[in-house]
Amino acid sequence: MSPTFQVSALRRRAVLGAGLAAMLPLAARAQDWPSRPVTLVVPFPAGGSVDLIARLYAEPLSKALGTPVVIDNRGGAGGSIASAQVARAKPDGYTLVVSSQSSHLANPLTQANPGYDPIKDFASITQLARSINVLLVNPAVPAKTFKEFVALVKARPGELNFCSAGPGSMGQLNVELMKSQLQLNATHVPYRGGGPLVTALISNEVQFGLDNLAPFLPHIQAGKLRALAVAAPARVAALPDVPTFAELGYPVLNTTSWIGLAAPARTPPEVIAALHKAVRSVADQPAMAEALLSRGSLTPEVQSPAQFTAMMSERLATYGEMVRRAGIRGE
Repeated sequence: MSPTFQVSALRRRAVLGAGLAAMLPLAARAQDWPSRPVTLVVPFPAGGSVDLIARLYAEPLSKALGTPVVIDNRGGAGGSIASAQVARAKPDGYTLVVSSQSSHLANPLTQANPGYDPIKDFASITQLARSINVLLVNPAVPAKTFKEFVALVKARPGELNFCSAGPGSMGQLNVELMKSQLQLNATHVPYRGGGPLVTALISNEVQFGLDNLAPFLPHIQAGKLRALAVAAPARVAALPDVPTFAELGYPVLNTTSWIGLAAPARTPPEVIAALHKAVRSVADQPAMAEALLSRGSLTPEVQSPAQFTAMMSERLATYGEMVRRAGIRGE
């Protein structure tokens, strides 16, 4: 064997060995995972709907994984700041983000630079819950049904005001999608958060909204607000006389909002699979279904990580077209 060949062979072995050495720590981490606490970053302050769902899962998920699951609230920029931080975190399965349509759909579509791509920068794992949306009006609005509501808005273009939790929020996007589907003209009045929004609707400062059911349900039941339609797979037990958007002939408006779980991109597939299995084992428990329903939410759809990502991509396309057409911009 010539000296040149021997040197080349040694170099090839050295390169191969270096490559294998670089891969071994990742494989070892995936094989040993989890060996320490897992952090669920909630990109919103404590007490909101995303935070409540995360806390519902924390304890049972700790048992399923065999390691503590810690909640870390990091509010700011409608969820963008913390989501961007998780996107840049080490992809080892120990730092995850509780994603939502606010942080992983509305923000990327309406903010100039949220600091992350909701598809490319994350390995989406699965849904944690689905939130029912409701179209509701102040009782002073002379519309008792969805059909009467549509006729009223068309007869008074631009006169009725609708509320949202802020510019570019899902509350605005939901109504803008409805407006585009039904050729409606109404005026957007943004508020800073859900509390002021509820107060504005009850006081008739604004006339209608289309947002998550949970904070509005007690006021609907007390007669302070009137529900005209729900976005849900079936009628809501607490509102049996209120039809779904699908029943009314508008399936595109009948989508529930999702809350999910995501890891940084390039997290080992074995870790993603283990997380998916653990979350599903918790979501399938009857106690979790009851807990979610008591908070105005539904059990998550059974989706693989690939299916969850595909669903997100479809919604980004649907809402993205509408956002561009309407010229919606977030704060």
